[in-house]
Amino acid sequence: MLYSSASDWRNATKKSVLVYGMSGLGKTHMSNLLRDTGSWFHYSIDYRIGTRYMGEYITDNAKAEAMKVPFLRDLLMSDSIYIGSNITFDNLSPVATYLGKPGNPDKGGLEMTEYARRQEQFRQAEIAALEDTAYFAARAEALYGYPNFICDTGGSICEWVDPDDNNDPLLTELSRNCLMIWIKGDEAHTQELIRRFDKAPKPMAYQPAFLAEVWHDYLKEKGCSEASVDPDDFIRFTYAKALAHRQPRYAAMARWGITVTADQVAALESQKDFDDMVASCL
Repeated sequence: MLYSSASDWRNATKKSVLVYGMSGLGKTHMSNLLRDTGSWFHYSIDYRIGTRYMGEYITDNAKAEAMKVPFLRDLLMSDSIYIGSNITFDNLSPVATYLGKPGNPDKGGLEMTEYARRQEQFRQAEIAALEDTAYFAARAEALYGYPNFICDTGGSICEWVDPDDNNDPLLTELSRNCLMIWIKGDEAHTQELIRRFDKAPKPMAYQPAFLAEVWHDYLKEKGCSEASVDPDDFIRFTYAKALAHRQPRYAAMARWGITVTADQVAALESQKDFDDMVASCL
């Protein structure tokens, strides 16, 4: 690991960490807390995806919808209006909206072939954004003078790596440049995440094989055609299965760094709390 002991961590003049885990367990809380100290650069993987690697896809999709409206089409064709996405650290909706949900187009669903195509675009984008981590850590110090760096990853990082492979290229690169921190939730946290998701289902990224399996299972269980799938119902059907699918993958990744609990992260109130938490794990 980047820091071999608690004293090594405490004495480091420059700290670099990467935080991962299920969405909703405190990655952004931790990142915001450190960023607000003024000495940490916050690199958001989802923000990088939306602005650098999928920004054009998102904008073109919005333009395609606008072109269906004669009034807006005329304005676009004459360069009289500009369409773009307003992605911020706190509003990543344009990415989720572009990913969409598969199913009945009358309910806002996408054909599975199109949905799978966008999933693949996201997979490539997330890997590229993760590969940019070392560059941004160096850039944060060279350009802005930040001595410390935190990479705030998306929940799907575990889908694109093989944590059991000692030579996994992405994990090798990330762990070389950052102390990897897994935020581990318990069963109560999982049930709360499911409850929140059921209330407001949101698009997610899935490993291709997993997506194909749950899509097949859903169609078989519901006895429906692809065109009649209720998009939100499918997403709800898939969410708990996705959490169960990811949990062992996160656990396998834990050997590449340290593990903290969601309750520990929720209790953080200062950088000292964060330093103490990491030191206790080392």
